[in-house]
Amino acid sequence: MKAVLKKERAVGFTVEDVDVPKIGDGEILVKVEVASICGTDVHIYDWNDWAQKHVNPPLIAGHEFAGVVVDKGKAVNRVNIGDFVSSETHIYCNHCDMCLMNHREVCRNLKILGVDTNGAFAEYVKIPERVAWINPKEISHKFASIQEPLGNAVDTVLAEDVSGKTVLVTGAGPIGLLAIGVARVFGATKIFVSDLSNYHLEIAKQMGADVVVNPKEADLKEAVLDGTHGLGVDVTLEMSGSKSALKDALSLTKYCGRISLLGLFDNEVQIDLTDSVIFKKVRIYGITGRRIFETWQIVSSLLSSGRLDVSPVITHEFKLEEIEKGVELMKTYQSGKILLYP
Repeated sequence: MKAVLKKERAVGFTVEDVDVPKIGDGEILVKVEVASICGTDVHIYDWNDWAQKHVNPPLIAGHEFAGVVVDKGKAVNRVNIGDFVSSETHIYCNHCDMCLMNHREVCRNLKILGVDTNGAFAEYVKIPERVAWINPKEISHKFASIQEPLGNAVDTVLAEDVSGKTVLVTGAGPIGLLAIGVARVFGATKIFVSDLSNYHLEIAKQMGADVVVNPKEADLKEAVLDGTHGLGVDVTLEMSGSKSALKDALSLTKYCGRISLLGLFDNEVQIDLTDSVIFKKVRIYGITGRRIFETWQIVSSLLSSGRLDVSPVITHEFKLEEIEKGVELMKTYQSGKILLYP
C-alpha cells in the first residue's frame, strides 16, 4: 500500500509502498477514505525538538481520518466489516488508575496513533477495536475525518457552560476556528477572536466570531474591554501556545472568569499567579485529548444534526502523495484544515 513515512531522523516525509498492516485478534483494518493534517504532523515533518523526543522512525504519520472496516480480528465483537469509522487517537491501556477512573485521555501508558504507532497517512491503517468510533452514516467522510480535532475544541469550550457568556479565543488555527463554532452553538453571546493571520480571521467570521482582531494591526485589549463594558470576558480559550496570547488571556479574563488552555508552549512560561489568577479568582483548565467517548458522542451529534457547519474550516484537499504541498501550505498560515485522499 501507499504510505507517508517518517523514514529518518531528519526533516521531511517520503511516500513509499509498504506492506498492508497485519491485524491481531483485537484489531481492525480500515481502508482510509480521507485523512487530515494536524499541527503535530507538521512538527514531525519539520523534525522539531518535540518530534525528536517523541518519534522513533521509521513511522507512518497521521492520526485524523475516516474510513471503512475491511477486516477484523477474531476477538473483535463491537465493530463489523463495512462499518464507517474514525479513531480515538489516544490508545489507552484500560487498566491504569486513570483509565479505571474514566480519564482514559490521560492514561499513564498512553500511545498516540501516528506518533507512537503507525498512523493513517496510508491506504490502510490498523487500530485496536477499543478506540474505534462508529460514525453515523449521515456524516460526510470529510467531516468525519476531523472529529478528533473537533473533540479538542468541544472539550476546550465545554470545560464549563458557555451559554450566555462572552468568550475570547486566542489563536484561530483549525482547532480555534472549530471552537468558535462550538461556542456559538452552545450559546456564547459575544465571541472575540485574536490571531496574527488575517486569512484565519476571515474564516473566524464565517464560524461565528463577532469581533476579530489582528494584534499586529489593532489593540486587542481595547476591543475586548469596549465590548464587555470594561469588565473583560467570562471565558478565554487559549489555542495558540503563544506566550503573548497567554498574557492577553490572563489580562482580559474577568474576575471569577475561566481560562481553558489547549495550545502547547515550546518551553516554560512565567505568569503572575498572585495578581492574574489568585486575586482574580480565575479558574484554569488544562485540556488534552478528548473525553473517551463522551466527547465523541457530542461531536457526532453536532455534525449529524447539522447544528454545526464545519465546512468553512476545510479549505484545501490534496492527494496523499501531495502531503508536502499541504504541510508547506499550513506553515504559511493561509489555510484551514487540509484533507488528504489516498
